Amino acid sequence: MTLRPELDFIGLAPFLRLSIAGGDLRQVAQALLELARQDQDNPNLWMNLATAFFTIGERELGLTIQAQALQTQRRYTLPARRQPARCCLLVLLNAGDLAENTPIDCLLEDSDVELIYQYVSAAEPLPADLPEHDALLVGLSVSETSQPILDALVTLLANWPKPVINAPQYIPNVEREAASTLLQDVPGLLIPATWPVDRATLATIADGSRIIEDSFPGSRFPLILRPVGSHGGHGLARIDTPAEVDAYLAAEPDDSFYLSNFIDYSGADGLFRKLRVALIDGRPFACHMGVSSHWMIHYLNAGMYEDAAKRAAELAFMESFADFAARHATALEAIHRRSGLDYICIDCAETRNGELLIFEIDHAMVVHAMDPEELFPYKQVHMLKVKQAFEDYLYRLQASQPKPL
Repeated sequence: MTLRPELDFIGLAPFLRLSIAGGDLRQVAQALLELARQDQDNPNLWMNLATAFFTIGERELGLTIQAQALQTQRRYTLPARRQPARCCLLVLLNAGDLAENTPIDCLLEDSDVELIYQYVSAAEPLPADLPEHDALLVGLSVSETSQPILDALVTLLANWPKPVINAPQYIPNVEREAASTLLQDVPGLLIPATWPVDRATLATIADGSRIIEDSFPGSRFPLILRPVGSHGGHGLARIDTPAEVDAYLAAEPDDSFYLSNFIDYSGADGLFRKLRVALIDGRPFACHMGVSSHWMIHYLNAGMYEDAAKRAAELAFMESFADFAARHATALEAIHRRSGLDYICIDCAETRNGELLIFEIDHAMVVHAMDPEELFPYKQVHMLKVKQAFEDYLYRLQASQPKPL
């Protein structure tokens, strides 16, 4: 797909689509930057430019550009691709990078749903002049800056006249430590305990002056370490010995980390399979399956594009997803009920013992149907189910509202 450096707000989806297709996002960012220099009063253009820089990994520059856009305008509209729009969804967002909010436009890229993005803040958690809408989605993720906003929204949205999707009081349930605690003792569900740990404590484990099991009962090597607040595998590492803790700390500048036990989820063939499942109003849908010889799987670098056998395995997973959902019905229902979230995604795997191993639950994961059809002809069929389920959920909410007199 060729991106035009247009002046209208275009959201994340076009940039992600171009990235997946192997397009030159840096060239697009440069073109947008040139336009922005000529039209410095266009907030749509600056917001597009910020998104472009986020997608090429220039986070700090993206944040600076986004802040400039938000100084001028805090509301951005994505008209429905299919007109006339059938539903208007107001999405509350927090300033931040691509991990900060629900990327709902990627799921609803080609729909009859209009999206109105309202950037909120601790100073103004809910503006008084909000536009008409059929439902409201709390898109903020869990972060240091979003928590005060979420706290304020609990009261402000308690009696909201329109349906609220992902009520703010439940958003913190996706935080890693909270989710780990929340999902313990569910039959058929395995989620490793997650402990917060600081650099000083890890240093004592590394030098042998502290035994890991004494500080974190039930913990043992090998373990997983990651910086608090990290996403996309940043700083994620498997640690097999105390000496490796020392090497890890030398490479990571952060002071706060999460520690959990490593669970070997490889199959009988030695390969690892990581699944993404969406729960929409409690109903599960297959989003993708990455297959790799390495335990840390990211779909884009798992070799799915290069290996037909891996794509065949993903196809089999998607085609037989009803069986998967039936096997793990108790676990999936518990995630929906305990999290309290209407829309949530799950990164997970099946262990050799048949348990559903949970890596992460989050409402800010990317769900899309942008992979090339020539390589993934089955994706369109199954991702359409996810998209249609979310649209139908919106329409049900819309229909449940009292009709005006």
